Amino acid sequence: MKIEDSDYERIASDIHSDSSPVGIDAKKTHILILAMLEKMSKQIELIEQKLNHVDLK
Repeated sequence: MKIEDSDYERIASDIHSDSSPVGIDAKKTHILILAMLEKMSKQIELIEQKLNHVDLK
């Protein structure tokens, strides 16, 4: 998977934590992941709703 350098740096900066032994804020990281999954789920639901209203014949 290729991630643009600018996106990589922005995300790395956003989740960085000097107080963590691994260098990232685990809680914030998980919240960001879960928020993105929730957003994707809502987008999929919208797509499914639109597809349900399309006549595929």
